[in-house]
Amino acid sequence: MKRQAIALLALSSALVAVPALAQSATPAARPMSIEDLLTLKRVGAPVASPDGKWVIYQQTDTDPQSYKRTTGLWRIAAKGGTAERIADLTDASESDPAFSPDGRKLYFLSAKSGSSQIWLLDLASPGAAPVQASSFKADVSGFKLSPDGTKIMAWGDVARDCPTLGCDSDGDTTKPGPGTGRHYKDGAGFVRHWDAWETHGNYSRGFAFALGADGKVADKGISLDGPAGVLTGDTPTKPHGGGEELAWTADSKGAWFIARQADRNEPLSTNTDLWHAPLDGGTPHNITEANKATDTLPTPSPDGKWLAYAAMARPGYESDRLAVRLVNFATREEKTLTADWDRSVASLAWTPDSKYLIATAQDVMDTPAFRIDPATGKVERLRLMPKGMSEGHIANVVPLKNGGLLFTRDGVGSPAEVWIADRPGKPARQLSRANEGQLAALAPIESRRYSFAGADGATVWGQIHKPAGTTGKLPVLLFIHGGPQGSYNDSWSWRWNPRVFASQGYAVVSVDFHGSTGYGQAFTDAINRDWGGKPLVDLQKGLEAALKLDSALDGEKTCALGASYGGYMTNWIAGQWPDRFRCLVQHDGVFDARAMAYETEELWFDEWEHGGKPYFEAPEEYEKWNPVNHVAKWKTPMLVITSEKDFRIPYTQGLASFAALQRRGIPSELLIFPDENHWVLKPKNSKQWHQTVFAWLDRWLRK
Repeated sequence: MKRQAIALLALSSALVAVPALAQSATPAARPMSIEDLLTLKRVGAPVASPDGKWVIYQQTDTDPQSYKRTTGLWRIAAKGGTAERIADLTDASESDPAFSPDGRKLYFLSAKSGSSQIWLLDLASPGAAPVQASSFKADVSGFKLSPDGTKIMAWGDVARDCPTLGCDSDGDTTKPGPGTGRHYKDGAGFVRHWDAWETHGNYSRGFAFALGADGKVADKGISLDGPAGVLTGDTPTKPHGGGEELAWTADSKGAWFIARQADRNEPLSTNTDLWHAPLDGGTPHNITEANKATDTLPTPSPDGKWLAYAAMARPGYESDRLAVRLVNFATREEKTLTADWDRSVASLAWTPDSKYLIATAQDVMDTPAFRIDPATGKVERLRLMPKGMSEGHIANVVPLKNGGLLFTRDGVGSPAEVWIADRPGKPARQLSRANEGQLAALAPIESRRYSFAGADGATVWGQIHKPAGTTGKLPVLLFIHGGPQGSYNDSWSWRWNPRVFASQGYAVVSVDFHGSTGYGQAFTDAINRDWGGKPLVDLQKGLEAALKLDSALDGEKTCALGASYGGYMTNWIAGQWPDRFRCLVQHDGVFDARAMAYETEELWFDEWEHGGKPYFEAPEEYEKWNPVNHVAKWKTPMLVITSEKDFRIPYTQGLASFAALQRRGIPSELLIFPDENHWVLKPKNSKQWHQTVFAWLDRWLRK
């Protein structure tokens, strides 16, 4: 009884309304629709001109009839005003803007020529048209200008033995012919990864090129990975690495980059290393060879005195805490700067004066910015948003010369927009307003955070989202996040979006169960070897807590939905909590842990989660929480969704779930996409996904 009283006190005291950006609506506001989700503009990648007067960002627009997406560049004065489209190439997209150090040129990527290449716009010549600055044989995936503006680093997929960015042969050795078969030999390592079959001999590689007086690429370049024999692997790392994994040295004479050896052990290894390339034609040097866990985010200080990067401590664990490491080039001293800060950094950037590091990290249900003192390791959470607004999800942080910050901010109620904080301690101002008009026409939602005593009495956080001004009872959707080391925090999602679900007349409840991120490493670690244990208890208690908190929630009309680990939990709920829900939606979830152990590609993940051993050494670890063992207890109607290009949790897991449901005579449906991976990304597929899910929910919850 005492613990229950404490839990109820926590519930009432932690209940907060979270205002969402741009949720003021017109009197005739309508509920948000699937089409709204698909056509809202996607804003990102802001950069500031060296003189601080201008900001350029990229914006992706979706045609409401064809759903074709195009990305363009927009410029706005840093003091505010109306944004204007610049560097517009007919029938092409432009992305990844970057100012030259002198501010006279704007570089960006475009496929206007038929392949992705670097382009530039001469800002010093009013009315000038963009010109192509590179003509590589390979597509350019990304680039970075050197601090002195004389060189450019570019990367893309090329043969390992190719001396520049693209050769006549792509280097792929897996298709020897004469047929269409792929042939992988002993020790191949990855055979497929995320959504693509591996092409051994072809890797993402970086090169440094000189720039001519006209700003264009002027030579064949020097590879970062050096001659074959020392390092063979992808930089940036695949499938999700980007420009944050490469950086110029402060003197523009070398480069830092992240790579992992592509060999037999790669499917078992989280050992991404930090390499230094001297750019003299020699071999790169691995400066983190001693650490067999993840190293990432190389961030040299502008004054050349320091190198910051992020590192994990435990090999094989992809969700270990990312702590900030700091190298002092003068003394050769290296230390963990944030050893006493129990948060995992998501990004790093130096202030232009090299006095502070600015990091972002999940913190309970926000992802705010933090200022870190390199001398003491002191971490200060920055309050950037105006009073009454949560920090939400802050990203793409660019420290400015005047001490301010340029960044994007999104939240559960609105997608990302560009913001600028003019100086420390002053609330930020919204610069871009790409979605202001469309959002103003939509009825807002109400979002509330709450906490409760979960498994083992631990404090667990959740959220409730519902249409604003609700007067009657609302059916309840329990959202279960993936990862499992993830969070349903205050951030926008283009896939599992609480606002669009709530706008259909539902209350959306989410719970950050044991294993979630942003609550300290021990809480994240707690799911290890316990997939169906504490997280299920948290979900059960979290749902009941939400029902007690908000009388508008109809506990008799509930459905549980989840993807990835959330899909696994949906399968687990079908056998362990079979009488609670009227329906289930299971997307890309694990159905049979034994099959998963041999079918997935990143073996390190599945083995770590089950005690660090493969299935054949410890089958009991996998079978303890295996949904397939409890199919005899299944009774709840389920919609199963999967995709044929999902190599993380292969689509056969979804087929097996559906077969079990059909064999038991349980009402069920199967939606399978032949051209999607673990995520449904294509606009028309996303529309079909939402239509199918909404129809399924209506069938069981509108009675």
